[in-house]
Amino acid sequence: MVLSMSSELQSISRLRTLLDEKKTSATELAQEALRSAGQQSSLNAFVDIRDDLTLEQAKVADARLAAGERGALLGIPTAHKDIFVTQGWTSTAGSKMLAGYKSPFDAEVVSRLNAAGSVSIGKLNCDEFAMGSSNEKSAYGPCLNPWDTQAVPGGSSGGSAVAVAAGVVPFTTGTDTGGSIRQPASLCGITGIKPTYGSCSRYGMIAYASSLDQAGPMAHSARDCALVLNTMVGFDVKDSTSVQRPAVSQGMREDFTAGFGKPLRGGDGAKPLAGIRVGLPAEFFGEGLAADVRAPIDDALKQLEAMGATLVHISLPRTELSIPAYYVIAPAEASSNLSRFDGVRYGHRAAEYTDLKSMYENSRTEGFGLEVQRRIMVGAYVLSHGYYDAYYLQAQKIRRLIAQDFQAAFQQCDFIAGPVSPTVAWNLGEKSADPVQMYLADIYTLSTSLAGLPGMSVPVGFGDKGRPVGMQLIGNYFKEGELLALADHYQAATDWHLRTPF
Repeated sequence: MVLSMSSELQSISRLRTLLDEKKTSATELAQEALRSAGQQSSLNAFVDIRDDLTLEQAKVADARLAAGERGALLGIPTAHKDIFVTQGWTSTAGSKMLAGYKSPFDAEVVSRLNAAGSVSIGKLNCDEFAMGSSNEKSAYGPCLNPWDTQAVPGGSSGGSAVAVAAGVVPFTTGTDTGGSIRQPASLCGITGIKPTYGSCSRYGMIAYASSLDQAGPMAHSARDCALVLNTMVGFDVKDSTSVQRPAVSQGMREDFTAGFGKPLRGGDGAKPLAGIRVGLPAEFFGEGLAADVRAPIDDALKQLEAMGATLVHISLPRTELSIPAYYVIAPAEASSNLSRFDGVRYGHRAAEYTDLKSMYENSRTEGFGLEVQRRIMVGAYVLSHGYYDAYYLQAQKIRRLIAQDFQAAFQQCDFIAGPVSPTVAWNLGEKSADPVQMYLADIYTLSTSLAGLPGMSVPVGFGDKGRPVGMQLIGNYFKEGELLALADHYQAATDWHLRTPF
């Protein structure tokens, strides 16, 4: 059975129905996804595909289906960002430093999805060690935006966004350290969510910045993201940053789809969002926001109002400080995390060196790309004697103040809405020579990451040159269920999430 690339047919729910009604099989879906990946190879979304491994997983899924087993993700194709280690496929974090590396174990997120019966098509391109906003910093070359191949897809989870937008698989895994799920989801016209920090295990996720890195799903719709999140979220004793979520600690199984199709907090069928207050930060709608991005977001906010929501003007006064704070904290943690890649225990080793010191220097110079080198050096500098107090500790104090700003805002509203990115996707190479301009692309997403809050991107239209625009929705800690339900209400009234580039 050959499937159309339309978002509706590519939804998890639709594929689930086809599988349960025996109108297709996990093997047929896997074969179609592999074929589609081959057809779309020019987009450079995948960095490792191994048909034999995929078809073996599909065979196991078909046997489970034949035995009468059912499950939301059983037999559903997916693919994993190259930040997650996987058995069989290479795990390189998009870097020459780990070229050809094969992990002896699966990341916890991968293990959970495997246990649920999802079928992996392969590994997805990303900025090297997740350090980038355009997917141009990968050792495998840039990933291309399927809506316009002259444009970047966003980063660092660019391959994850492209694989969904191009219709290869219905969902993918991504990671978000400063916006790396939300921003590519916005630029590629799909839905993606970063849950509360600590919700998804970081075990087996190749670390960038440990106090910020968080896994999350990317799919066409909020409903599909919720189905995947049901499997991804969960306490893991192997991860010291893993959190026991409130619902679970109270003895309840958490279901992120539970609020779907129901009015939020006292609304009714006609006005399902009645009583909901959506905060609009002044700092998100001021200078720097492109007019072609603001217009679709304004229309989306009017749609929320039409469904009963009340728009409330709020302030997040330290938004502009999120960039300097992030680019002190994240590089500091990166310099520590990446010190293990020295060419001795594992990682690229230079062919030419004269002593141990030159081996370290040559191996790391050859193995790491320029952006990774830049962040390692910045991190080492801010952690060095005489600068630790002046930079790192001050950045941590600002981080706490940013988190307090959000809590003050949530006294006035239930959710926060605004842009994900100041512009639509820019052209390949347009910002590569100016790292600061690239960093500014994350101005609206960094503060959410620094505070550890859940945030998501929902497609709301198109801007200049027909390039997609996403709206960011932010909730308070552990409010992913309500956040996804809000997005689902919006998507039930619109069809932006069903649009495809082909």
